[in-house]
Amino acid sequence: MLATGQTEISTLSAEIFADRLGELADLLHACVAAGASISFVQPFGIGDSETFWRRKVQPGLADGSRVLFVARHEGLLAGSVQLNLDTPPNQPHRAEVNKLIVHPDCRRLGIARSLMLALEEEARARGRSLITLDTRTGDKAEPLYTALGYRTAGIIPGFSRDVASDRLDATTIMYKQI
Repeated sequence: MLATGQTEISTLSAEIFADRLGELADLLHACVAAGASISFVQPFGIGDSETFWRRKVQPGLADGSRVLFVARHEGLLAGSVQLNLDTPPNQPHRAEVNKLIVHPDCRRLGIARSLMLALEEEARARGRSLITLDTRTGDKAEPLYTALGYRTAGIIPGFSRDVASDRLDATTIMYKQI
């Protein structure tokens, strides 16, 4: 567990996942409603959010291929990020960052940075030397990743649909050797 000021970063185990599902669903729902480009489009209800956590995250927590980091700020669930360790046999040295999210009311407090630093520490502890991620080109997270030492591998135009319109956004593929 890592504490920074009034923010505490920890991992959420498969055993207590169900007890936190409501909080996780609320967090994701709030981020998508605020325009976060994290694979979802409007309309996006709380049920959609719960389904994502149950179907896409919980199985990986259960089989050990995913680590879920959560940030609590002043006791409230303020953010999360996932370390995806489910890589092909020829890439046991690599891991992926999935869904870095911070509640809209808790942004600009260093939470995303703290989550990423915890993720990197865990990746190192698990013998991973390369971390990859993608982010909407020009998004608020892109400068954070750059400041943390991530490098741009390339940009793919028209990669994903905007959360609230039919516009297609580019994505930036980034990596960091740790």
